[in-house]
Amino acid sequence: MATPLPYRPYRHIKTLTAHQRAVSCVKFSNDGTLLASASLDKTVIVWSSQTLTLLHRLTGHSEGVSDLAWSSDSHYICSASDDRTLRIWDAHSGDCVKTLKGHTGFVFCVNFNHQSYLIASGSFDETIRVWDVKTGRCIHVIAAHSMPVTSVHFNRDDSLIVSGSHDGSCKIWDAAKGVLLKTLIDDKVPAVSFAKFSPNGKFILVATLDDTLKLWNYSTGKFLKIYTGHKNRVYCLTSTFSVTNGKYIVSGSEDNCVYLWDLQGKTMIQKFEGHSDAVISVTCHPTENKIASAGLDSDRTIRIWFQD
Repeated sequence: MATPLPYRPYRHIKTLTAHQRAVSCVKFSNDGTLLASASLDKTVIVWSSQTLTLLHRLTGHSEGVSDLAWSSDSHYICSASDDRTLRIWDAHSGDCVKTLKGHTGFVFCVNFNHQSYLIASGSFDETIRVWDVKTGRCIHVIAAHSMPVTSVHFNRDDSLIVSGSHDGSCKIWDAAKGVLLKTLIDDKVPAVSFAKFSPNGKFILVATLDDTLKLWNYSTGKFLKIYTGHKNRVYCLTSTFSVTNGKYIVSGSEDNCVYLWDLQGKTMIQKFEGHSDAVISVTCHPTENKIASAGLDSDRTIRIWFQD
């Protein structure tokens, strides 16, 4: 077997400053050409991921934007807002093409399915809604949780949705029928602040408000790994998988840092310092060793990190 190469640390290469309030979400497009950021300033910004210049500022929401998602072809962005709506935008023209209405509380989380004909959204109204992208019609309203829904994510073949909630549960749903298949976690505390499927669809990464990230085996319902060291007690911080150069878990933290762990070994490998407020969102570039991170209200910046 080849000896693994020594880890090369990520370094800060650029700070993007265009949002007027906390940056709530950053996500690279699936083709890697664009980066989108959502903010409590009611806007979404589309950046070039190569030149790191601002291409479009998407305006139309009447309240802060909590989350965003990219369509698989990297052409559309869906944003979730405290104004109780979702908007679908053309990322290339900057136009709003649809507004999805129906939630009765803040819309907190959103994702396209991998074929991008469905959108799942989660809200403070404790429901998950599944929308038809083409018509903008709501197909399912799932009375999913007993407290705000903090995350919704489709698995690789689009058959399942995982949801997390402040009610301390993490549930798996049949995406086509909207019925509950399995409850992965059902504790009153701590709140589940984030959940997503691994790229291969076999595992689920779950964040809880006790400074903990766990990797669960979906089919057995057993947890395999636990990642700690970061601070997460208050906010719904997003975490993700880095797969471009080794397999890592990356998460924001309430101590204003970004943490990177070895997926298998569970050891924390690097802590990125530089933000001046909690880092609520991180995203990994699909093909390059590049990470973007977003800071809350005292920071308001997006920092770009690069591994040579």
